[in-house]
Amino acid sequence: MNVVITGANRGIGLAMTQQFVAAGHRVYGLCRNVSDALADSGATVIDGVDVGNPDTLPGSLSALKDVSIDLLINNAGVLANERIDEWQPNTIDYQFRVNAMGPLLVTQCLLDNLQAGAKVALITSRMGSMADNGSGGYYGYRMSKAALNAAGVSMARDLAPRGVAVGLFHPGFVQTDMVGGQGDVDAATAASRLIARIEALSVETAGKFIHANGDELPW
Repeated sequence: MNVVITGANRGIGLAMTQQFVAAGHRVYGLCRNVSDALADSGATVIDGVDVGNPDTLPGSLSALKDVSIDLLINNAGVLANERIDEWQPNTIDYQFRVNAMGPLLVTQCLLDNLQAGAKVALITSRMGSMADNGSGGYYGYRMSKAALNAAGVSMARDLAPRGVAVGLFHPGFVQTDMVGGQGDVDAATAASRLIARIEALSVETAGKFIHANGDELPW
């Protein structure tokens, strides 16, 4: 199986890369900057990929033009914490470009690489859930993940006739650099749970908001 993973240089993306390689799959690890761990993972590394830059993204993905993709995992993401009493439009804009627009643009660039039976996994967050927001704050992250969820449902509807299944997955509160090592699950465990959910994904179950533990989450 040919697997393409964005944001593969660290955290959940790196853990999924390592686990798919260990399972014998051909993995293409996409990132802006290569980490030593990704370089040593056994994946084919494509660096210089900035999912938030529509001007450079098509060119940086051209290395995949002849690759038939069985699984595309849109994992790259960024996090900032804006408060109601702070003026931070630039961080909000950046999170929208990476977290919401990026996965859509990557999928559009690679649309011809996805044949019937392929899958697209969007790594989103329950912080994009309006029904589940009990603490406020994190305006850019919450808004961008809610937008990604909306895009993901549309992608699931639009790609179903092609036989391509699109799923939206929350990994849990994972101990990564992005959250300063906090969290209640390590990256390797989160990755293995996500992989199990992705394996169960089908066109019939596409377009749902699923926790890595298998629970369906509210929008």
